[in-house]
Amino acid sequence: MDIKTVFRALRHRNYRLFFGGQSISLIGTWMQMIAVSWLVYRMTNSPFLLGLVGFSSQIATFLLAPLAGVIADRHHRHRLLLITQSLAMLQATVLYVLFGTHTIAVWHIILLSLFLGAVNAFDIPVRQSFTVDMLDDKEDLSNAIALNSSMVNTARLIGPCVGGVLIAAFGEGTCFLANALSYIAVLLSLVMMKLPPWERSGLAQGSVMLQLKEGFAYAFNFIPIRAILMLLSVVSMVAGGLTALMPVFARDIFHGGARALGLLMAASGMGALIGAIYLASRRHVLGLSRIITVAATLFGVGVLDFSRTPVLMIGSAVLLVSGFGMMVQMASSNIMLQTMVEEDKRGRVMSFYTMAFMGLAPFGSLFSGILAAKIGASSTLLYGGILSIIAAVVFAGYLPKIRSFVRPLYIQKGIIVETVQ
Repeated sequence: MDIKTVFRALRHRNYRLFFGGQSISLIGTWMQMIAVSWLVYRMTNSPFLLGLVGFSSQIATFLLAPLAGVIADRHHRHRLLLITQSLAMLQATVLYVLFGTHTIAVWHIILLSLFLGAVNAFDIPVRQSFTVDMLDDKEDLSNAIALNSSMVNTARLIGPCVGGVLIAAFGEGTCFLANALSYIAVLLSLVMMKLPPWERSGLAQGSVMLQLKEGFAYAFNFIPIRAILMLLSVVSMVAGGLTALMPVFARDIFHGGARALGLLMAASGMGALIGAIYLASRRHVLGLSRIITVAATLFGVGVLDFSRTPVLMIGSAVLLVSGFGMMVQMASSNIMLQTMVEEDKRGRVMSFYTMAFMGLAPFGSLFSGILAAKIGASSTLLYGGILSIIAAVVFAGYLPKIRSFVRPLYIQKGIIVETVQ
């Protein structure tokens, strides 16, 4: 593996700044995520409330992401990111203050989760769309997207491990404070960027609702985009359920504590990191539709196997496999969408990606919490794994049609060269 190829997007100064700052911030984010889930389960012993908190943290993403996509196409993305990251820092600070003053209650956590979900509804599509703005050479876009995934999953690997140790030693509040402080790094990286003057888009003068409708029509009338988003939605819902029920497996099935939860989440993060590095090592986007199919199947099989094992180390090994499949499927979908989309619709298409990737996860959290209370966590994930495999098989049936649409588009964009017979 050529290291220069894997990290080639880091030669761009703005992206390098973003990568460094965001890497630190995301470790804090994952520390807070594990702390919130552990705190809720410790306070309530309720799988349903675990699912409800997961639902609360992401439902706003589903509702507001389409509007955020229009805003990302109309306004200065750099300034929008400064606002969203500052608001996320505020949310973590409030969590820490409530915990430190011993006044925190589940309803506080739900309200603050709703607030952070609303912030993320704007932050994620803007951040995804901003990736291309940080690159001097747009040919490095697919590598930058893969590196973004590796950054998220390195944090996903480190954050839960550190968080589990800190929770066991000092309590959940330490993770909330660490997350609040971590936002300083990403805010500094944004301030230090040198960007060309922003040119106001012609979209800024039009109707928001009309542009939203135009974005929906563009995305869902084009078969490759629609098929990718539909498969991503299923995988995201199942992944949301898997994350929400992780504390149940850690404590009640594997008979562990916060450190067991950290190990499970870190195993999934390690698999996802390996998947992201694999994608970063690829030099081209050809063959991604087939990779998406295989990865979604691998994820489904991993979730199915995890639901059946009573042993912590075996469960961790299986989560490594499912984490690899989940990340390769989701990041490959991101790469395909960003290389196909028209520039003036990038923000809106990435908002639909955000809806599928993040916005439907809360429904997975909520439904899994309800099902787990009735039929058990193991059976709930068993059905989720089967559903993912079925969705991958359906997507595989669309592959010939997807390729027939994508190939002429890639030839037009110069991504591939048409051969003359």
